[in-house]
Amino acid sequence: MIDVEIITPRGLYKRLKTPIINITSVDGERGILPNHMPVVFALDIGKLETEENGRRQLYAISEGLFYFDDNKARILVSTIEAKEEIDVQRAQASKERQIRRLEEKDENIDLKRAEVSLRRALNRIKIAG
Repeated sequence: MIDVEIITPRGLYKRLKTPIINITSVDGERGILPNHMPVVFALDIGKLETEENGRRQLYAISEGLFYFDDNKARILVSTIEAKEEIDVQRAQASKERQIRRLEEKDENIDLKRAEVSLRRALNRIKIAG
């Protein structure tokens, strides 16, 4: 089993044990099994998938870092939400708001920030199913 700590800027989000971690890195999807070699990589907006109590668990994650060594994983992310925690209506409203901002082409709008917010909203909607 892999001991996992998920940490956000607000502190410890969750500790868990899992036989597998699937996670979105900046280079694509990564899978980690017990006894994997030590790794460190950057995370992208995407998913974290684990197996907890015999059931698959999905999380929407944002940017961050992943550390793995000696069957211990530390996941540092800006935001994380379990599939059940996602407010789909809020994510949909955020998506629509960001699309409007991008379409306006207002020079006072931070386009990069709007694009990232749109990607996060789309990711939440996708993870929520």
